[in-house]
Amino acid sequence: QVRLVESGGGLVQPGESLRLSCAASGNFFRINRMNWYRQVSGKKRELVAASGNDGTTNYPWSVRGRFTIVGDYAKNTVHLQMNRLEPEDTAVYYCNVQVRGSQSTSVVDDYWGQGTQVTVSW
Repeated sequence: QVRLVESGGGLVQPGESLRLSCAASGNFFRINRMNWYRQVSGKKRELVAASGNDGTTNYPWSVRGRFTIVGDYAKNTVHLQMNRLEPEDTAVYYCNVQVRGSQSTSVVDDYWGQGTQVTVSW
């Protein structure tokens, strides 16, 4: 019903920047929230940036001041600008989108991208 395509991952050195992108397509009425998560092997998936269609954003302490989420709800696209990257940021990053399926019902569903690898290393 909803397809998410991620791009922008790769290998960078500590202190450098990277920009992730996610585009949503499919059959839905509107997007309520667009977020980014990351996951390291052996650890649970954690939220790194959240956005709402009302313009609100939220970040955990680990990335606050370095990461910026930009949600373009008119284009069904979300970006994650990551600055001053650290080795601890190495993980698989996932785009997460919550959508309202139709105008006639308030039911919402969550969808996930395939994940994109971000590696910060010398």
